[in-house]
Amino acid sequence: MGHLTYGNYRRMQRRLSQYVPGNVDSSTLYEILKVLVTDEEARLCSLMPIRLASAAELARIWKIPEPEAAAALDELAHKGIVYVFDDNGTKKHALAPPVLGFFEFSLMRTDGRFDPETLSKLYHQYNNVEEGFIRQQGASWPAFTRVLPHEDMLDDMTSEVMCWERVSEGIENASCITTGQCFCRHKMEHMGLACDAPMDVCLTFNDTARYLSSHGIAREISKDEARRIIRECMDAGLVQIGENKKSSLVIICNCCGCCCDLLLGYKKFGLDHIVSPSSYAATMDPRSCTKCGTCAKRCPVDAITLPPGQVPVVSERCLGCGVCARFCPTGSCQLTGRPEKVYVPEDFLEKWALGGVYQAKLGNFFFDDQTSRLHQVLRSVTNATLRLPFVRSFLLSKPVRTTLLSAVRNSSRFREFKDSPPLRSEA
Repeated sequence: MGHLTYGNYRRMQRRLSQYVPGNVDSSTLYEILKVLVTDEEARLCSLMPIRLASAAELARIWKIPEPEAAAALDELAHKGIVYVFDDNGTKKHALAPPVLGFFEFSLMRTDGRFDPETLSKLYHQYNNVEEGFIRQQGASWPAFTRVLPHEDMLDDMTSEVMCWERVSEGIENASCITTGQCFCRHKMEHMGLACDAPMDVCLTFNDTARYLSSHGIAREISKDEARRIIRECMDAGLVQIGENKKSSLVIICNCCGCCCDLLLGYKKFGLDHIVSPSSYAATMDPRSCTKCGTCAKRCPVDAITLPPGQVPVVSERCLGCGVCARFCPTGSCQLTGRPEKVYVPEDFLEKWALGGVYQAKLGNFFFDDQTSRLHQVLRSVTNATLRLPFVRSFLLSKPVRTTLLSAVRNSSRFREFKDSPPLRSEA
């Protein structure tokens, strides 16, 4: 009965759950939403389609005058709840997801708009105590995020390193860059559990950075400052984690193994799909290894063990981040290429389309009119069909997958979801 008292917050949660990977129903999530949005704002958000929509379109959906809709969208954008993008001179809007979305944005900011201590306690309860949400983030394929290796640990493999594996390429090609506070360490700081790693190091890029900067959520910085932040974070032994796609950068989190929700989930639950490894892994040279144990101590996901009197052993849990190689005093620990390159989606469209099949949510993207009973039925039927194991396996098989992705890319319905083309595949 408790859920009945949350009304529009419950409706907003259901709308957010249509995304990949989604969320977990919890009274804690409702309390988070109550801090971030009013009851009326929650109702408006619950009716937003997944595709980008203009103020005029949303005014019709919400059945209110367009100026009133525009004012509501502006307020939600400044709160970090609704994305705003420019589409050939027209403002288009989309409801932000929780992860790589309004969770981070609410603690990234320093303007005092929200009470960080209240939110931190709620986020800690939802992400770290209840555990269901973090498990949900690892329940999809392809992984939502991926590790980008420390570039200077790959100097001996320059010809093998793809551009999308280099943070420096993303910075160089960015049209806008912002920085804000690290969500995870900020949260842990209010819980008395934070480490001393740098805080103001959460980087966003391009359209997302422009949105965050223009709405006072993050601070725009130069490319040189972005490079300085990356160097500082590598020297601090942090892991670079970004969105799992080859095309232009959206975000780079500089993560520690003690505070990062993704790395904690990876370690605690063995969630292979919560973060994708790089195409490299740590290897040990027994001839020069002194068995000092530095690599094992530095590994952010406990993937290296040190048997008594033996050379360290790297498990298959290695994410290929390069932290161990950076701090090895003898150079015995190095990053080497995996036998096969790790799969990385070409772009956002490929990631969500395959994730929509894997999680049986693809119907949500095709039939996204939240006010239509017909769309509700079609969503349910499509997603129920995708839940049949043989259907999912068939659609994710390579030949069929290629055809599916081609159809999605060529559909005018998803034109607005197409991001910048992948970086060139040679370094």
